[in-house]
Amino acid sequence: MSSSRSFNCARGPSSFPRSEALFARASRAIVGGVNSPSRSYTPVGGSAPLFMEYGRGGYLYDVDGNRYIDYLAAFGALILGHGHPRIAAAVAAQASRGTVFGTCQPLEAEVAERLKQAIPGLELMRFTASGTEAVMSAIRVARGYTGRSKIVKFIGSYHGHSDLVLVAAGSGSSTFGLEDSAGLPPSLKAEVIAIPWNDFATLEATMAAHGDQVAAILFEPIVGNFGIVPPAPGFLPAVAAAARRHGALLIADEVITAFRFRYGAVYPLFDINPAPDLITLGKIIGGGLPIGVYGGRREVMEQVTPLGPVYQNGTWAGNPLSLAAAAACLDTLREENPYPRLDQFAAQLEEGLLDAARKAGIPVQVNRVGGGFTLFFSERPVRNFADTEASDSRLFGLFFQEMLHRGILLPPSKYEAWFVQTPHTEADIEYTLAAARQAFAALPPGESQ
Repeated sequence: MSSSRSFNCARGPSSFPRSEALFARASRAIVGGVNSPSRSYTPVGGSAPLFMEYGRGGYLYDVDGNRYIDYLAAFGALILGHGHPRIAAAVAAQASRGTVFGTCQPLEAEVAERLKQAIPGLELMRFTASGTEAVMSAIRVARGYTGRSKIVKFIGSYHGHSDLVLVAAGSGSSTFGLEDSAGLPPSLKAEVIAIPWNDFATLEATMAAHGDQVAAILFEPIVGNFGIVPPAPGFLPAVAAAARRHGALLIADEVITAFRFRYGAVYPLFDINPAPDLITLGKIIGGGLPIGVYGGRREVMEQVTPLGPVYQNGTWAGNPLSLAAAAACLDTLREENPYPRLDQFAAQLEEGLLDAARKAGIPVQVNRVGGGFTLFFSERPVRNFADTEASDSRLFGLFFQEMLHRGILLPPSKYEAWFVQTPHTEADIEYTLAAARQAFAALPPGESQ
């Protein structure tokens, strides 16, 4: 990183020669030139995905000298911004003592105690290296505990890329027009029952027909993977009741939601009582480093080896660097309580975006919870995956490019969410809304569905 370089946000980037050169180089060794397909988007004026040189606070800086206000937040993994001093110091201190041991180490207990104190129902837990691993392991525990094989999930909800949950997974796969990933055997697909979100009748009918075969109902308390879509009033209590009525476990996937909208999990906000049998965590709790957690009711978690017959292992589980970052991140969130300010800034963005779209004659919807929200190009409210699918993909793509051109980095898919981060300022919000007004004005009217 050259300290003498002048980064620009006020004028839009128009060429990306260093990103293009790096992409050409990466493509010779990496599939598609990217390590996640979600990164495979090309800005107008360029022919390659953006390569970022570094992040600082609420901003990202690309290799061609452009600065972006960052609402991508690493697809929800960040809340304290890039290079937070407390997290950076904690990771550096731990790195000097060792990065991985292959043995137990003190931070495992310290971070587990913080999580147990913050999240009701998290009686025992196990660390993993990612949210994908956490969900995969929780499903295995549920199947081992119940002796059943099927799971119920909601159409469009993404729970990582393990085989079982890639059925009707939405999010990234939907962005690329894939109904399900190739490589999933029909026998595995038969173990997944995918039903619409916020559909009481289908929930009841499904459990009436298959409940005695269902090991678990897997859900996000607030959907974050076909945009932010909250549960309808009473829906999550109905999900919990249906699971318990038929002897299935309840798995709350809080990889996105935990510590995003409040300190701790969000399921208590929705009258789920008692707590879910299993809860999965990731993203924010790692402070920007890879991490996952699954845990829950003691009786259920005691099925995991070495106490029980359900096997799960991992060299990187409970990694010292990740746990050092996690401790610093959780302590900062608890002490500073940034949630009211994040909510305030996101509310300003919601109001300003709706007003700008109305003045431009572009029908939009905004679904917001706290500091996270999704802008849908749609005339009708978005309550489930079908509504997200029906929203206007072309207008979203044009808006994304217009905002990127003005130095605003948004999630590159209509299925994702914007996230406000703690380093964002009032000036950032004002600049974003000014850019949005220009972006809406540049869109062709009357195409939204």
